[in-house]
Amino acid sequence: MLIKSHSFFKTYCYFLAGCCILFNVSAKAQITQRNILPEFKDQQLVSFLISQDDFKPFPRKAEDWKKILPDSVINFLIEKGDESLSKPFKEIPATIMLEFTRNNNRTDYENISFSKREQLWNMVIAEAVSGDGKYTDQIINGIWSICEESFWGVSAHVGIQKAGPGLPDVEDPIVDLFSAETGAILAWTDYFVGPQLDKVSKLIRQRIRCEIDRRIFKPMTTAQYGWMGGGNPKAKTNNWAPWIASNYITANLLIQKDKTKRIDALNIAIKIINHYINGLGDDGGCDEGPSYWTAAGACVFDALNLLYDATGGHFDVYKNPFINKMGDYIYNTHIDGKYFINVADAHPTMQPDGLLIFQYGKGVSNGDMMNMGSWAFHTYDEKGSGRFHRTRALYNLTAIKACSAYPYKENPVKDVWYSDVQLMASRTDNGLFVASHGGNNGESHNHNDVGDFMVYADGNPVIIDVGSGTYTARTFSKERYQLWFNTSAYHNLPTVNNTEQQEGGRFAAADVRYQNNKSSSRLTMDIADAYPPEAGIESWNREVKLNKEKNDIEIKDRFELKNETKNILQTFMTVCNTDISSPGKIIFYLPGEQKVFLDYDTKIWKARKEKIELVTPEDQGLKESWDGRDIWRVLLQLKKPVKKASVMYTIHK
Repeated sequence: MLIKSHSFFKTYCYFLAGCCILFNVSAKAQITQRNILPEFKDQQLVSFLISQDDFKPFPRKAEDWKKILPDSVINFLIEKGDESLSKPFKEIPATIMLEFTRNNNRTDYENISFSKREQLWNMVIAEAVSGDGKYTDQIINGIWSICEESFWGVSAHVGIQKAGPGLPDVEDPIVDLFSAETGAILAWTDYFVGPQLDKVSKLIRQRIRCEIDRRIFKPMTTAQYGWMGGGNPKAKTNNWAPWIASNYITANLLIQKDKTKRIDALNIAIKIINHYINGLGDDGGCDEGPSYWTAAGACVFDALNLLYDATGGHFDVYKNPFINKMGDYIYNTHIDGKYFINVADAHPTMQPDGLLIFQYGKGVSNGDMMNMGSWAFHTYDEKGSGRFHRTRALYNLTAIKACSAYPYKENPVKDVWYSDVQLMASRTDNGLFVASHGGNNGESHNHNDVGDFMVYADGNPVIIDVGSGTYTARTFSKERYQLWFNTSAYHNLPTVNNTEQQEGGRFAAADVRYQNNKSSSRLTMDIADAYPPEAGIESWNREVKLNKEKNDIEIKDRFELKNETKNILQTFMTVCNTDISSPGKIIFYLPGEQKVFLDYDTKIWKARKEKIELVTPEDQGLKESWDGRDIWRVLLQLKKPVKKASVMYTIHK
């Protein structure tokens, strides 16, 4: 099988807290008018929509939860509620909000904001499953504290407002990821403990409705935010669109009593989700990487669950083949254990949400996803969802018993190819794994990494994509590519004439071809156009090949330069201890005294290595991603000037 793919070009422009993360759309942006989700315009579909008063997707009484959940889970949820019960709800000082513009720090604000919402949620769920009543007063304190906040989003996003970054303008409420999350949390709070709140004061639920209407419903009726495409139907959107839309649907279904406004809001959300889906390639791949899939494709699934339940099962697009393809991505990009193929800002490790994956697979009749979901659930002993996506957490709870009983095993995919994001992966029978991609340097959450590759052995990282560090103001600003881990010099790529790859959609792979058969799997591309003219590259053809019969990996580079030079460096990033003392061989040491070898031509290259010092605020997230392991950059330096050459690196056990 031989497949040829031409790269497509896209750039995005977010305005996040005064940092312009470009969301501009080029003329070559690829949009396919799938429009999979039907709008509520057909009268029959409208007639199926359950009223706000009658919409009851989850139990409201403790005895009904006990029929669904194992005792161990109920006890766990109550413990979490009890932990939150004794904690005060912290206020967020103006100076904490200002830290983002003063010193690039967004973490202090987010720690307070996210913790408050988690604290409230834990008590609401504990009250729902216990019916104890002891949480009510502290739930009210949480509601009031959150409603008193000037802004429900985070300091890094307030720059969307007309006044720009800094302090929030309460007369210009804007909808970001976390204001939408907050609206959904308060809507579920009203749903689960509303009657208890009314016994204390009917003004509490009135306040919830007033704040959701002011901060979410009204802005969304006329909004043309960049994350929605900015009014441009040709714009490609990213994970913000389905993530916000799913929470917007939640709040409307639970809170909005006006039938006309409710339908209008659902149609706005459906347009947003369709717009997002229309911007994906035909293979359903996520160019933001697997860790962002949970906030992208998985959020589409969250919305589908809500719309299905809100219409008594009549809003049903689960069986659309494209929805299945979107789900398959998380299964296909799994390497081993917590490791996933990470591209762009995606992290190399994540704990898979087994209950979500199981339910998604069940919804689309995908046995591989159900198997992976059950494997993840049993492996990581999860009891719900993470810090966000509370609607998903509720659906996860209802799936625990079914997932617990489902047979499972870790069943890795042998060969993967996503033509639109130009991503391939393959593995040998003796445990070697390789992934590589072409694409362009204008992708969402972009790193300059066209032609990068990664290698794992028996589930252990060998040659890595370092991933993204802690987000600060620099992450989404003009300084983005001053962060070392976003640059090609710290990916497994060549640096030519002291010149790295450049950001932008036009800096892309060309002549991308994928071939897979019984003996090998290979990705070939010309990465010359990913570099600016200063690099002096005429052509740089890279082939990433996995030999299934020889059980090794070959990286072949054939290049021609405009002028002769010896100023070429080839980088290999790793968290392994390495030995470069033997000419022609780099030895990577893995756990259990295992070794992986990289062979190179000593006539052409000499090797050296350097340890990356993780000292900046952005670097701290990398320590977590790699479990505190040292990150090393192994370099091959050209020995003598060349203008044209063919080189190969062979990786084997």
